[in-house]
Amino acid sequence: MTLIPLPAQAADVPFPTQAWPEGDLPAGLDRARFDALMDQGFAAFGETHAVVIVQGGRLIHERYGPEHGPDKTCMSWSKAKSITQALTGILVGDGKLDVFAPADVPEWKTPGDPRGALTLDLLLRMSSGLEFSEVYLPDQPSDTIAMLWGPGKDDVAHYAADKPLAYAPGTFFSYSSGTTNIVARTLARAIDAYGPDFEAFMRRRLFEPLGMTSPQPKFDAAGTFIGSSFCFTTARDFARFGLLYLRDGVWEGRRILPEGWVDYARTPTFQQPDCEEGPYGAHWWLGRGGPGSFSANGHEGQYTVVVPDLDLVFVRHGRTPLELRDGLKDWMGEMVELFR
Repeated sequence: MTLIPLPAQAADVPFPTQAWPEGDLPAGLDRARFDALMDQGFAAFGETHAVVIVQGGRLIHERYGPEHGPDKTCMSWSKAKSITQALTGILVGDGKLDVFAPADVPEWKTPGDPRGALTLDLLLRMSSGLEFSEVYLPDQPSDTIAMLWGPGKDDVAHYAADKPLAYAPGTFFSYSSGTTNIVARTLARAIDAYGPDFEAFMRRRLFEPLGMTSPQPKFDAAGTFIGSSFCFTTARDFARFGLLYLRDGVWEGRRILPEGWVDYARTPTFQQPDCEEGPYGAHWWLGRGGPGSFSANGHEGQYTVVVPDLDLVFVRHGRTPLELRDGLKDWMGEMVELFR
């Protein structure tokens, strides 16, 4: 398929490494409709903590809920998965990893174990076929809850990697936080860095070059980055992360992500015809802001939506109950559509 081209940063707009260059909402924007939708966004979907909009590399609008502001970190939940995807790309660029080779997972090393053939590509595309129940309700059986807060919490990657295959690899899309934690440990094994050492790698190679000073990644007792769920970050810093992807992994003339890595993230993954989720790329969701867009999404309504044809990044954080999730998605689609 043909992907919408990613726009370059305008020569007269600095990257927001130190501070965000600011701009105005577009002159042709329906401001009355924009204001009404923004009011709705802070009133109708549970709690909305932050909305940050960047266009052309400039911060053009931000609004915060009670007890929140530009310096307040927000829950990432599964937006951390897209950070894990970026870290994977960095190590691919370093020659430390090959996403199409069998992943380095100790639990799968027994001769004859079919899981031993699983690649990082299958894991990043949530197509490994591994059994995992991605449920967030305490009254239902949930591998996610057991992994993050129950018997698996001290070694999240082992908990997930110990699961059997439920489907033939590559034939069934199944969104799984366990999958991401397997990936996160694979990254640590590739550079022999765990806990504080891995965090130092994250900061040195990803956060600091972008001017992201707020991220607070969380680790389990085994020293694995809980890349499925936990990297507290301000909305402005999540916008910086989105801008990196909008700029094809290049920041201030320096290539942070290898060439083609952003396109890999936004290339659609096979999903079975009756799949209720998606579309999905490689640890990024697709289409949330219209055709060609891609996004880092998290539980309870965390979003960083990247819209190449509008040169736009739209960030939303809050706590939206499950029953209001579809309405929130529609709201974000309407907000982005106003800029067309």
